[in-house]
Amino acid sequence: MLFFQQLRGELRKLFARPRTWMGYGAFILMEAVILFVYKLDRSQQFMHAMLERNGLDFGTYYSSLSITFTIMLLSMFLLGSIYFALVAGDIVAKENEDGNLRMVFARPISRLRLLLVKYAAVSFYTFTFVFFVGISGYAMAVAAVGWEGGLFVMEPKMKVFAAYSDWWEGAGRLAMSAGGIGVSMITLSSIAFMFSCFKIKPAAATIITLTILFVDMILQGFPFFKPYESWFITWRMSAWVFIMEQQISWPKIIESYAFLFGLNITLFTLGWISFQSRDFKT
Repeated sequence: MLFFQQLRGELRKLFARPRTWMGYGAFILMEAVILFVYKLDRSQQFMHAMLERNGLDFGTYYSSLSITFTIMLLSMFLLGSIYFALVAGDIVAKENEDGNLRMVFARPISRLRLLLVKYAAVSFYTFTFVFFVGISGYAMAVAAVGWEGGLFVMEPKMKVFAAYSDWWEGAGRLAMSAGGIGVSMITLSSIAFMFSCFKIKPAAATIITLTILFVDMILQGFPFFKPYESWFITWRMSAWVFIMEQQISWPKIIESYAFLFGLNITLFTLGWISFQSRDFKT
C-alpha cells in the first residue's frame, strides 16, 4: 500500500508539469489535421481506388475504425516518441537539476525504491497515453464519418493486410493493438529513463533517446540490413501490428515482447547502477 501511495504522489507530481500535457494537445491537433485531410475529395478518391484494387467495399471500410488505425500507425512512433522521451528523460534528471533529490533522500527510502516508483509512473503515463490517442482519435473520427463500418489494415513494412467487416471484431482488434502499442512504447520510455538516471541534463537524455530511435529506424530501412531486421529495436516495437492479422501469430508476438521485456529490465538495471553510484549529498 505504501508503494501505491508513493506512486500516486509521483503521478501527481508528474502531471503537475506543463510538458506532461504538451503531448495531449499536440495529438488532438494532429488528429484534427488528419481528419481534415481524410475529408478531402482527393483523399477519398485515393482510398476508394485502393480499396477497390483489394476487392473491398469503400462504404464499409472508409470508417472511423480505419481512420483511427491510421492515426495510431502514423503518429505513435514519430510524434509520440518525442513526448515519451521528453517525460521519461525528465523524471529523474530534472529533480537532480532542481536539487529536489537531496530533500527526497532525507527520508528513509532506498534509491531502488525511488527509481521503481518513478519507472512505474513513467510506464503508466506511456501506456495510458496510447489509449488516450486511440479514444480521442476514434471520437473525432466518429464525429467526422460516423461510427458504422469495418476495419481495414494495411502495413507493408510488417507485411500485414487484414479487413474486418464486423464492427465489434474490428473494434476488438483495435483495442488489442492499442494495448500492444502501449507495451511497445514503454521500451522507448525505458531508454529515456536510463539516460535520465545518468549524470546528464534532462534535455540531453531526451535528445540521446530520440537519436537512438531514429538511427535505429534509418538503419533498418537499408536493404542490406533486411536479414537482420529482427535485431532492431523499432522492428520489435512494431510487433503490435501482428495483432491485426486475420490469424494472429502468437509465437511472433510473444518472441518480440519477450525481447522488449528483457531489454526493459536491462535498461532499468543500467540506470539503477549508475544512479546508485552517484553522490547527491555533497
